Formats: sequence, C-alpha cells, structure tokens
Amino acid sequence: MGRSVHGGPIPVVPRRITAAPAHSDYHQLMPGTRPQPTREERAAHLKESIYLIFATLSVTLAIRMHGGVTDLAAFVTLAITLGGTVLAVFTADILAHPVVHGSLMTRHEFFRAVRTSFGALSSVTLPFIFLAIAWITDWDVDAALLASTIALTVALVLICWSAVRRVGITWQQQLGLLAIEAALAGAVIVLQVLSHA
Repeated sequence: MGRSVHGGPIPVVPRRITAAPAHSDYHQLMPGTRPQPTREERAAHLKESIYLIFATLSVTLAIRMHGGVTDLAAFVTLAITLGGTVLAVFTADILAHPVVHGSLMTRHEFFRAVRTSFGALSSVTLPFIFLAIAWITDWDVDAALLASTIALTVALVLICWSAVRRVGITWQQQLGLLAIEAALAGAVIVLQVLSHA
C-alpha cells in the first residue's frame, strides 16, 4: 500500500477476476464463426432426417415392387416425392410459427427452418447417386434400388442408435428402445409401401 500526496494511505481496489467463457459461448463470441446449433435445432434436424429416410425407403421399396421401371423414371419419381415432402414440411413450419409464437418468423428463424428442412436431404443422397450411376452406366436399376434400400436401412439404424446413445439410460434400456423403434419403423415402412402400391 502506497501513500498519497497528502501523506495518507492509497486504498487498493481489488481487481475483479472474471471466469473464462464456456467453450460454446466462447465459440459463439469469436468473430467469423457460426453459432453452434441448439438442442431444439438438433432434434428438429434429426426428426426431419428420420422422416425423409422413411419416405425415401417406402418409395424405393414400392418402385422395386412394381418392377419394369427405368432408372430415369425411378430417379424422377424419387426426386418429385422428396421435393414435395420437403416443401410441405417447410410450408407447415412457416404457417405454424405465427400460431405458436404470435408473430412472423425473424430472419434467423427463417434460415433455421430452411436449414432444418432442406438440410435433411443430405441423409438421402445415396439413392440418387446409385440411380445416377445406373443411368450413366449399365448397372441394373433393380440392383441400384436394392443398394439404396440397404443404404437407407443402415442410415436409419445409425441415426436411431446415435439418438439412443445420447439418452442417459442403461444399455439394456437402450436395446429395448431400439427394438421398439425397429418394430415401429417396420410398421411404418409396411404401411407406406402399401399406400404407394
């Protein structure tokens, strides 16, 4: 402690020490970085991905059941079905927002809805790649549809397993939940195939 010009002691003001921001907050505060998606955004993206996989799987199975479909016709049918599905979900989000929140979407909410709806298309790209290969090469369209069915099934299993692992339950409960999801998935696929057929 020093002394002032009048001879009295100079008070020492304790320096305030602030804690470092959390990793997620620090990441959001850094310029030029994208904010991490919230839990609600991740859940919405997961839901859209699962829904699109179900839709793609049912259409793929229905096309295989019909038989005699060219690779180009299968590609166009799949593109029209998924395009209409994504646009319907996106439109429903826009129309439901004022009802739920009492206001129109902000710019951030609008682009978040775009990312959620159209970003889920990345989970169903393999069938289009397989059908494009069949169109360009001599690969049989039925084999391409079979490969698409296998790829979509594996993607659905991986997404469900990733979602179950995030839940704080035992491994026995995780297996039980996966079994229930598998049974429900099978029922959904059967009903959708019957509707398309």
